[in-house]
Amino acid sequence: MSMNNQGRPTGTGTSSYAASSGSALLPNEPLLFEIGDIEHSGVDLPEVEISLDRLGGFERKSALDLAGLTEPEAMRHYVRLSRLNHSIDSGMYPLGSCTMKHNPRLNEKMARLPGFSDIHPLQPVSTVQGALELMEELSHWLMTLTNTAAVALTPKAGAHGELLGMMAIKAAQEAAGQSHRRIVLVPESAHGTNPATAAFLGYLVKPIPARADGTVDVQAVKDALSPDVAAIMLTNPNTCGLFEPQVIEIAEAVHAAGAFFYCDGANFNAIMGVVRPGDLGIDAMHINLHKTFSTPHGGGGPGAGPVVLSEALAPFAPVPFVRKGENGLELVEHAEGSALGRVTAFHGQMGMYVRALTYMLSHGGDGLAQAAQDAVLNANYIKARLAHAFSVPFGDYPTMHEALFDDSFLQGTGVTTLDFAKALIDEGFHPMTMYFPLVVHGAMLIEPTESESKQTLDRFCDVMEELAADAKAGNKERFTSAPVKAPRRRLDETRAARSPVLRWERPVEALKAAE
Repeated sequence: MSMNNQGRPTGTGTSSYAASSGSALLPNEPLLFEIGDIEHSGVDLPEVEISLDRLGGFERKSALDLAGLTEPEAMRHYVRLSRLNHSIDSGMYPLGSCTMKHNPRLNEKMARLPGFSDIHPLQPVSTVQGALELMEELSHWLMTLTNTAAVALTPKAGAHGELLGMMAIKAAQEAAGQSHRRIVLVPESAHGTNPATAAFLGYLVKPIPARADGTVDVQAVKDALSPDVAAIMLTNPNTCGLFEPQVIEIAEAVHAAGAFFYCDGANFNAIMGVVRPGDLGIDAMHINLHKTFSTPHGGGGPGAGPVVLSEALAPFAPVPFVRKGENGLELVEHAEGSALGRVTAFHGQMGMYVRALTYMLSHGGDGLAQAAQDAVLNANYIKARLAHAFSVPFGDYPTMHEALFDDSFLQGTGVTTLDFAKALIDEGFHPMTMYFPLVVHGAMLIEPTESESKQTLDRFCDVMEELAADAKAGNKERFTSAPVKAPRRRLDETRAARSPVLRWERPVEALKAAE
């Protein structure tokens, strides 16, 4: 048996599958190329003659080299792969700042209705009035929950929404003859995409240090303000899991200096239905529908990051957007006045709109508020349960939606935050967020969300306490060798990042001497 360039054992033909299998219940799944072969096909296809004149010189110069599989082989392959992944349907997902909550199946049922799932963005507007009505109602409730004047549904995810919000700020200042404002203030407790977004737009990023209690000092913001400051990008609640107590004073100071207040809304799950960000003085804020409104985004999407805008920024919202016309709802496709134009080809992720509105209407305003309060309660319960065994960097007052610990309790054990997280995998839990936020060393950020019962939280806390005790007792090997029960052992992540294998190559078997 040889090793392929994915680090998996392999042989030839059907023996490849047998050689790479693990147990009957959790097989060590080979690649598609190792299951099938390029000489056969699992389906019968008619011979088709295609004129190369239609391909404009882009016809293939080499064989396609796709493995032929039957439908059962293909289906089983992907089902087996899915069993190698952790998912919100199989266990708790305590990733901090990611809000991996349960996705009610009602959401999926609604998103699959034909009037939403099979429409096309280039259909006549008269044939998609139901979809436009859903988008208008979703927009209404997003503005209601945030007390803002406008919303742009088009951004595909949080970072895309940040980009749009800052583009609106930039457009507003240029329209007002304030294009000299080239500095953006970003607190150390903000999400990492905030400074990246500002820098991408050509701004100079000026960091604002966090106080000893993990929050932003209004005086530090005032000291950093100048006629050259365009905006502040503040995450609230911040990535330490704390609500910024001076947020209104910060907004007032920023506005008095002629700048705008961009709020990162990735943690809106902690305050939805309880606090309206518009009341705090924000000018723009993205909302991750795929986090706050119940569609877990692990695995890369799909996402949706609508941006709500204040009255000052509403004229700079992008197209397309929905409005009422003489013949019903219409989709405004061309920029009017100071509008930004397009930030994406079409309107956005229809399925995410359906899921989010379904979640909103199922809960109602009081239900959304209870979900936020339950998320905060669960985070504080974890903090209280684990405070005796772990080190809490900001323990003076309650946390919001996530509990933050640092690695000082591991000092002298030889166990790192990464080791601890890998050991958690062996106990059946997905690891927490590691090494973030950067304001504490060896951070462990845990967000239980409102989805988890007390029984689940107790099981998680029991495991965390047992691991902490074992690390302090000197059982270093348990952590440095973990995971040992997962389908894959610990990877060389540095090598994987620096020397990724991006293309599978069929192994060439050496001829035996007799041949």
